[in-house]
Amino acid sequence: MRIYEELFILRPDAPEEEIDHLIEQLTTYIASQGGNVDKSDKWGIRKLAYRVQKRNEGFYVLLQFTTKPETVLEVERRLRVSDLVMKFQNVRIDEKLKKIEKRKKEREKRAARKPAPPAAPSVPLEHAMAGAEPTGPRPGAPMPGAPVAAAPVATAPVATAPVATAPVATAPVATAPVAEKVGE
Repeated sequence: MRIYEELFILRPDAPEEEIDHLIEQLTTYIASQGGNVDKSDKWGIRKLAYRVQKRNEGFYVLLQFTTKPETVLEVERRLRVSDLVMKFQNVRIDEKLKKIEKRKKEREKRAARKPAPPAAPSVPLEHAMAGAEPTGPRPGAPMPGAPVAAAPVATAPVATAPVATAPVATAPVATAPVAEKVGE
């Protein structure tokens, strides 16, 4: 017996009774062949990625069941001839479940075999106690071996004296005419 998932899209204008009748028909057929339906989900009306049979929406139904491979062929045939069904897809998921279980077991083995590493402090103790800055690359520092650009030439700083500002008088100031020099 294998585990399958059947996802099919029905017409969005199909009555609820017809949808339930189709699902019941498929589940009884699967049960009559010695299988069982594990999960039956009606997702409802959803928008389609592209137009199917001149429709933009469809009623999604998901069935998960365990049965023999011959039964799946008959389920697909019934979906193909039904007028309600626009699209369907069948996927065998027992292999995927086996792979997932196998990965879980491998992870558990590795976790049991490998002890948890001790938590390391972010700054080594000798640097933290001495108050010194840790050695190693600093943020913004050039990488070792990287080409070095020419350093800019440093010039002597120019000393400027602070300028004191005095309050400005608001009285009008008379200006004298400036004499021009002639002949220069």
